[in-house]
Amino acid sequence: MCDDVPLAAMAEVAGTPLHVYSGVLLHTRVRELDAAFAAYPHDLHYAIKANATLAVVREIRSQGAHADANSGGEIDVALRAGFTPDQIVFTGVGKTHDELARAVTMGLKAINAESPGEMERIDAIATAYSTRVRVALRINPDVDAGSHPHISTGLRANKFGMTPAQAHSMALAMAARDHLHVVGLHVHVGSQITSADPLRRGAAAIADLARVLAADGIPLEHLDVGGGLGIAYEPGQAVLSVDDYAAAVLPVVRPTGLRLILEPGRWIAAPAGVLLTRVVDMKVQADGRWFVIVDAGMTDLLRPALYGAWHTIEAVTPREGTPIACDVVGPVCESSDTLGRGRELPPVAVGDLLAVRDTGAYGAIMASNYNRRPIAAEALVDGSGWRLVRRRQTVADMLQWDE
Repeated sequence: MCDDVPLAAMAEVAGTPLHVYSGVLLHTRVRELDAAFAAYPHDLHYAIKANATLAVVREIRSQGAHADANSGGEIDVALRAGFTPDQIVFTGVGKTHDELARAVTMGLKAINAESPGEMERIDAIATAYSTRVRVALRINPDVDAGSHPHISTGLRANKFGMTPAQAHSMALAMAARDHLHVVGLHVHVGSQITSADPLRRGAAAIADLARVLAADGIPLEHLDVGGGLGIAYEPGQAVLSVDDYAAAVLPVVRPTGLRLILEPGRWIAAPAGVLLTRVVDMKVQADGRWFVIVDAGMTDLLRPALYGAWHTIEAVTPREGTPIACDVVGPVCESSDTLGRGRELPPVAVGDLLAVRDTGAYGAIMASNYNRRPIAAEALVDGSGWRLVRRRQTVADMLQWDE
């Protein structure tokens, strides 16, 4: 079940692969995180990169969240979802001239500047339009998030942000420009963080710099501590609660008196989604384990192939009998197209429905058309009802831009 709706009934109508989201759980997660920080002025800016499906973003906005966008496309999603420009923070390495030109004229809450070069481009555009733009600086504090190297963003070797010393010099330069209004500092040390120390150290880095800037006569409005709070993908995996998260961040931010921005993404969306997939074949391996071949693959859920990530896989309607040892694999022509290695499932047969858990973040959003596979449909459950919020792509959809 997803809330009060049988998963099998949805798969029967909409087909598979099918991403299913719980509207109730999306709402609950936003409220829980908001409540954990209720003692201090703050805003939750949902990281749209985690799941940009319009209906999902609208559900999160309905609970009072704001938006964090990492591209011009994500700014458009935020606007279509109902966010106003002053509720959008624009982050991201390598913002193009066209993206910056649009952002400068929109009146966003902040553009997080990544480098002196980007600062110069923002200033030139703002000068050309005779406007004053709100900017923040992204700090790279050289903090190890303790997560997979591909999703670690706060180390000196990573492409994101600047050292505190570089940011200090840049802030002084920005404050001297007539068309730049320095409003905040931003840090994001990684994703799927499961211990408090990296989050605390990242927050401390921008809090320390904020105090230095205040002494320099550059008062700020906010400190943006990014996102990165991890979830328990594996049974029994130790993670931080939202109360632990608040306890790590608030003591270092509170003395500054500055408003706090949080950028949750995975923590809100991931547990609210499952990927439904049907078994299309069974093949025994030489060691007696089985290949359980399903109709969803790395084109529908890339994380296992990209990061070696774990997602719990369950039979929607378990059969009785002795469990089988298996690898759950997809149909894509790559050996990396494996959703789960070394798993144990109840006896399964061709046609059975499996649910891959915690796919609400970095699932559908990272889909591709490799092997000319259509993008899967997506459904949103609202209590006892459900609806398709993204129809299944067709081959005609894929080929419409080909000459």
